[in-house]
Amino acid sequence: MSEALIVWGGWTGHEPEQCATIVADMLKSEGFKVTLENSTAAFADPRLSELSLIVPIFTMSKIEKSEVENLSRAVKGGVGLAGYHGGMGDAFREAVEYQFMCGGQWVAHPGNIIDYRVNITRHDDPIMHGIDDFDYRSEQYYMHVDPSNDVLATTTFSGEHASWIDGVVMPVVWKRHHGQGRVFYSSLGHVAKEFDVPQMRTIFKRGMLWAARAAS
Repeated sequence: MSEALIVWGGWTGHEPEQCATIVADMLKSEGFKVTLENSTAAFADPRLSELSLIVPIFTMSKIEKSEVENLSRAVKGGVGLAGYHGGMGDAFREAVEYQFMCGGQWVAHPGNIIDYRVNITRHDDPIMHGIDDFDYRSEQYYMHVDPSNDVLATTTFSGEHASWIDGVVMPVVWKRHHGQGRVFYSSLGHVAKEFDVPQMRTIFKRGMLWAARAAS
């Protein structure tokens, strides 16, 4: 049986506990054995390397050097890593090794909760199969991103809330490798209710399965 670890915590505005429960149910429905922890100490467990998937839901906060080194080592060895929004993309701001692994880091969300468009760039990828461009209401993440990411979806900033980024095309969903491990990220999902959006939920579920090597 595939095993997944969800580690939740940090800024409560992202509703980490509620979201962790939703993600756990998604994985259990696919036959995963799921463990939930609410401390970064879980990342230091030497048994991390035996897992199929790790899902961090831990906005901001701090992570100890030994914890991030063990996490990175597990992913390099082949454990999947999947996350969304600030739970993975705005976590552990001082830990550059963590950011290097994830492939990006949050910078801003101009205008806060706004309406924007998500554009699918890789219709040929199984994660995006059958999903067309869609409108979304949430924080539109402006991020620093690794150019080696395999970008599956983007969004374009209007400049309404920050004139100097007018027309900037920003990755929303990507996948990458960190050593032997598969890494998946989606910037969608500010709060738990966004899992009710079919496109958001489908993309993230497929991304987790890809990272865990439960899907091609």
